[in-house]
Amino acid sequence: MTRRPHTGRRAATAALGLSLLLALAGCGEDTDGKASIPEGWSTLDTESLSVGYPKDQGYAEQPAAERSRSNAAVALKVEDGVRTGMVSVQLNFATGVSDAAGAAAAAGAGIGLGTTRKATEDVRLAGPSTARDARRIDYDFTADGKEDTPNKGTPMTGVLVAGVDSGGVPFVVRLNAVRDAVDAEDLDAFVGSITVK
Repeated sequence: MTRRPHTGRRAATAALGLSLLLALAGCGEDTDGKASIPEGWSTLDTESLSVGYPKDQGYAEQPAAERSRSNAAVALKVEDGVRTGMVSVQLNFATGVSDAAGAAAAAGAGIGLGTTRKATEDVRLAGPSTARDARRIDYDFTADGKEDTPNKGTPMTGVLVAGVDSGGVPFVVRLNAVRDAVDAEDLDAFVGSITVK
């Protein structure tokens, strides 16, 4: 006796699976939503984006009068006079940039010699659909001991996220810290806390 495949049942199962997949994909397209900020964190807010920083780990927002002109917002962690962690936002930092790839190329060129890139990936941020595409670069480096940073040679780690906001302004957001002070979950939470405007 020859068995016939149950094509009707298989087609129905495939259709159900496809509809569930599309429904889940649709859930991720919330263009007006804001990123979630972990408990104990605070937020840096700029014209182009907002981003969380771990206030409960000793980070504090730097007053505008004290930060570099190139930074739109900064949060620092200072221990015994040494800057062991920094979150920074730079806006309009490059010319001729119109997308995440261009912003990431410009930002990546500025992370310096002696930096080891660990990973580069495309990410989707919270905010308007026209500005959600961004690129993430994870990297390691060593401190140079200048400007109140840890002793020369101290292992450091960092992540940057670069993109273009809904008004066409390129941005780059960074978190740099002593390597043992942040883990993969902290870096993921940082990236996940960004809302583009």
